[in-house]
Amino acid sequence: MNDPLDDARLEHERLQKELESRRSISHFAHAGISSLAAVIFAGAAAKLFYDSVRFPTLGAVAGLICFALAAYAARQYWKGKRLLRVELERFESLKALRRTLRIDDSSIQLPR
Repeated sequence: MNDPLDDARLEHERLQKELESRRSISHFAHAGISSLAAVIFAGAAAKLFYDSVRFPTLGAVAGLICFALAAYAARQYWKGKRLLRVELERFESLKALRRTLRIDDSSIQLPR
């Protein structure tokens, strides 16, 4: 039969592989860049509306792009937040496994 420590080691390796790639970071990066682009387009749209004598078609397009970028940024932020919550739960279980396996126990590693 399988030893409980062997199962714990296999679970430890699986969790380490899952936590190698932090997918939430890319979602947060997309949210940040999209937010910055939305602010830039909002400023451009506001300037085009302010300076225009007639209805600024280009300003309206910039406003729509700003709105789309802001919606995309919000969606990426919420996806990243949800993934971060899962990653933190997995990290806590990884820390519990490390305590169970006594990997970080310095008293075991010291010579007697």
